[in-house]
Amino acid sequence: MHRIDLNCDMGESFGAYSMGTDEAIMDYVSSINVACGFHAGDPSVMRKTIALAAKRNIVIGAHPGYPDLQGFGRRKMDLSPEEIYDSVIYQVGALQAFVHAVGKKLHHVKPHGALYNVAAKDKSVAKALAQAVYDVDKDLVFVGLSGSLMIEEANGIGLLTASEVFADRTYQDDGTLTPRTSPRALMASDEDATSQVLQMIKQGTVTSVNGKTVNVKADTVCIHGDGKHALSFVKSIVKMLEQHHVTIKHF
Repeated sequence: MHRIDLNCDMGESFGAYSMGTDEAIMDYVSSINVACGFHAGDPSVMRKTIALAAKRNIVIGAHPGYPDLQGFGRRKMDLSPEEIYDSVIYQVGALQAFVHAVGKKLHHVKPHGALYNVAAKDKSVAKALAQAVYDVDKDLVFVGLSGSLMIEEANGIGLLTASEVFADRTYQDDGTLTPRTSPRALMASDEDATSQVLQMIKQGTVTSVNGKTVNVKADTVCIHGDGKHALSFVKSIVKMLEQHHVTIKHF
């Protein structure tokens, strides 16, 4: 019997926006990662998103990113490891307070966007991220790209980790995600997304954009909440997992 967590990045808007899509997706996922105000989100959105998740008993994680609202945290920034450490503690601490306010406990931390992609390959950034999470709460789970330096560094200092794979993104031959600047970065159809997810869970591999078979470990599958096909993808994935007797449960 296979088991998998489905996670979604959420709360990535501002002010009095409609929570409709986020709320609809929550009916299908087992964990969420909430923006902490640096790449997206604000205190009101953080509070509202967490309240919706708490009602559904969904596991809540922090989603810290680069301080880049204009670029949605998807542009690499030249920050020192110390600056990254400080910004991650600041962001996780803010979200943790909102989670505690609804009587829940923060479960995990997953970096966002460019910070995530840089940390997958840069040891100093990966180490700064892992140390920040550990110093906030050593019982937090660190979520990072399967097979990346993030997982290695987090394991190295004693954090529990969850290796993440992606339903809606394509892969390079080295197991990293195809840059969003590429026209082939995103999955285009429900069929492609569900097929990739099933391969990653059942076979422990993913096929790169060049046709190479790459080994992955799938503890949790991400669907990006800001993707235009997000709700359609998650509905199709859940249906497919049920058909293949894969249990959806948080890591």
